[in-house]
Amino acid sequence: MTGRNEKKDRAMPHDDFAFEPVKGLPERLPEGEHILWQGRPDTGALAREALNMNWIAGYFALLAVWRFIVLLGQVSFGTAVAGALPYLLAGAVVCGLLWIVAFVQARATVYTITNRRVAMRIGAALTLTLNLPFTRILNADLDLRAGGTGTIAFDIEGDTRLSYLICWPHVRPWRMRRPEPALRCIPEAERVAALVAQAAEARVSTPVLGRAPMAAPMAAE
Repeated sequence: MTGRNEKKDRAMPHDDFAFEPVKGLPERLPEGEHILWQGRPDTGALAREALNMNWIAGYFALLAVWRFIVLLGQVSFGTAVAGALPYLLAGAVVCGLLWIVAFVQARATVYTITNRRVAMRIGAALTLTLNLPFTRILNADLDLRAGGTGTIAFDIEGDTRLSYLICWPHVRPWRMRRPEPALRCIPEAERVAALVAQAAEARVSTPVLGRAPMAAPMAAE
């Protein structure tokens, strides 16, 4: 009997986020709130912009060229090429590792925009969810890149403090003193930014109704 249960457990697929009642969110949406958009970073854009893969590839390429020029005056052309080849191979390995890191980060991330807030489920090793109500967002800046990908960074009001290292790469680059959470390297960033602007304007302009306290009854004279 035990062996059958073990086989059944092994056959069932494992999902690290199966406990989420709604994809990317730690709890079900309250009444009146609905999802407008969900997405995640583009792996290639994240590798280039957050992990500087292009700069690192260029660095190893320059090392290879330098090594080739130095050797060319001393040995044959083929030997000079062979001497520069290890730098190219090392650069390819490093860039491959950076791409894997970007892929894991992108797959572990879910950005959600609702009619009331921006939610960010982030973190490959340490998973956490940031909730950014539109009523707390002072400003949103779009950094649009070639190909339509871009980053939307949010300036949050108040003394809310975030850890740059824990939230990286889902923060505005180099804003370490007062980190700004960001939707990093998302596809169709201009369209998503317009959606955020419309949802935020609608949310902020919605009047909040409250129940006024009832006046005490007047005593009869």
